[in-house]
Amino acid sequence: MNHPRYLFPEDYMADPSANVFNNRIYIYPSHDRDSGSAEDDDGGHFEMRDYHVLSLDQVEQGPVTDHGCILSLEQVPWAGRQMWDNDVVEKNGRYHLVFSCKDKNDVFHLGVAVADRPEGPFVPQPDPIRGSYSIDPCAFKDDDGAVYVYFGGIWGGQLQWYRDNKMLKAERLPEGDEPALPGRVARLTDDCLQFAEAPRPVPVVDAQGRPLRADDPQRFFEASWMHKYRGRYYYSYSTGDSHLLCYATGDNPYGPFTYRGVILDPVVGWTTHHSIVEFRGCWYLFYHDCVPSRGTTWLRSLKVQELYYDEDGAIQKVSND
Repeated sequence: MNHPRYLFPEDYMADPSANVFNNRIYIYPSHDRDSGSAEDDDGGHFEMRDYHVLSLDQVEQGPVTDHGCILSLEQVPWAGRQMWDNDVVEKNGRYHLVFSCKDKNDVFHLGVAVADRPEGPFVPQPDPIRGSYSIDPCAFKDDDGAVYVYFGGIWGGQLQWYRDNKMLKAERLPEGDEPALPGRVARLTDDCLQFAEAPRPVPVVDAQGRPLRADDPQRFFEASWMHKYRGRYYYSYSTGDSHLLCYATGDNPYGPFTYRGVILDPVVGWTTHHSIVEFRGCWYLFYHDCVPSRGTTWLRSLKVQELYYDEDGAIQKVSND
């Protein structure tokens, strides 16, 4: 692919989590809508109410199938509003949708819904994952079958309200040369319904092993994604004010991950929520921008382009043009 492809111009969708099931790519995005809510820095105008799943068997061309609504806000007993990002993992022949949503007290948690097929429909659990908080889950299944959920987002994602997995009395963001606020990771139980352990920080360090600082433009902000390439763990994420898509690599799913570089410069809109997946011997980057909606940040459109690695495993930077 020489240029990015817009995947589904029929509707506004964002935050694509791409997975390969049954030799087909399934994309689990958030579903943007214009709710009329006022725009603010905490994302109060992102009032999504359901999830769809898209699928395709050719990336460069060919149809993209919308399988319809797989889960709606009204189906989740504990949900209050704002169905944000999600991901799906297969375990023991069943498909587990891990999603982020605010409860009835406006606090974000992660929930799980289960289906027998990747197309859904998904049946939600009655309560959120115990001990969960914040947003942007990536459900990563390692080669040994263990499933890890990477999550966390700052500002509207509420991560700055937590330290040591406990909610603070007041939010606090690190400043200056303090270590940046990291994302979180927790291994799931074998049934993929609960955390099997307390969430841990995901450390991103520089070449000298020092944690990235709060004033580093490459620091973590949201949108964790994990994939493996040639046996190494690649942790990618969106930054804050700099709006970059960056990555770091490590030797185990908990890190530390050494910062390696930028994958994608800022797109039109807010931070770049993405996923990276291999399909039929090629690697692809899925993401979104706001070009079709003329820069309306809460109406985003899905994109995909091919991703390449250098001989030493470095990801080559791509262009959004």
